[in-house]
Amino acid sequence: MKLADITCTEFIDVLASKAAVPGGGGAAALAGAVGTALGSMVCNLTIGKKKYAQYEDIVKSILLKAGEIQKELLKMIDEDAENFLPLSKAYGMKKDTEEQKKLKEETLEKALKQACEVPVSIVKKTYEAIKLHEELVDKCSKLAISDVGVGVQCLRSAIIGAQLNVIININSIKDKEYVEKVKKETEHLVEEGIEVSDEVYDKVLKSLSK
Repeated sequence: MKLADITCTEFIDVLASKAAVPGGGGAAALAGAVGTALGSMVCNLTIGKKKYAQYEDIVKSILLKAGEIQKELLKMIDEDAENFLPLSKAYGMKKDTEEQKKLKEETLEKALKQACEVPVSIVKKTYEAIKLHEELVDKCSKLAISDVGVGVQCLRSAIIGAQLNVIININSIKDKEYVEKVKKETEHLVEEGIEVSDEVYDKVLKSLSK
């Protein structure tokens, strides 16, 4: 059974347990999917409204892109769990002899890189979803604009959460070239993602105060 297919209650129960997975990465992916889905909901509530007819094509395009991102983030819940298990096993390897130490070190390095893959992808996908909310906030039904705010806050949390999972893994990786590559891929996206999320949220608050 895939984690993405179990009930909300079951997911929360296993998340709260001592089980190795899901963890922060899976939670970040889920938060990202929830945030993206809220953007999709707002699109669906806007499409067909005469008042927003001029934005119809743009909102439909946002909806299509959001649907793709949402599916990818849901897949990443299980992908993150699958990628973490080899790392969990690697930490438990013996290191009594020099050969064992060397094997453990090599296995850990490989497993850490594997564990980094999905959090990096979550950062990239949640950034894309944040940018969709940025585009949507000025073109959506004002009756649903609070949901844009909730959605972008979920995504803000998701992108930060994913980056924390990147950091905890790269901190133990000895391949400095790989570490720098990952940092270049993610750090600017997280920084801009937070900035854009805050701008979108401020727009939502201003709209609600009118």
